[in-house]
Amino acid sequence: MEIEKVREYFLSKPGAVEDVPFKIPVPVFKVGDKMFGLINIHEPERTSINLKYSKEEIHEFRSMFDEIKPGYHMNKDNWNTVYLDGALEEDFIKKLIDISYDLVFKSLTKKKQKEIKDHCS
Repeated sequence: MEIEKVREYFLSKPGAVEDVPFKIPVPVFKVGDKMFGLINIHEPERTSINLKYSKEEIHEFRSMFDEIKPGYHMNKDNWNTVYLDGALEEDFIKKLIDISYDLVFKSLTKKKQKEIKDHCS
């Protein structure tokens, strides 16, 4: 999946915004001020993204796919790095982004979730 398509998909999620909060130009995608994904720049020759997962899912994904590794420069118990240059299909990458977004969205307060839903409908 091309990185521009990934960026577009991140931003298609309700309430999603792109930010560059670090000293280096890493595009970070947030919902309700909480990060649900980022585009890595540490390996210019390999395109990858970091996504958040529950503790129950995180190791399962790593064991099933060579393209999914512990999150680069992130909490390894919560984040995976997903390489986009391998065998993962575009629909599956979108599903992985959906899982990360949903996990973060559900962690927001009910009030914040309602604000996002109301603003996006």
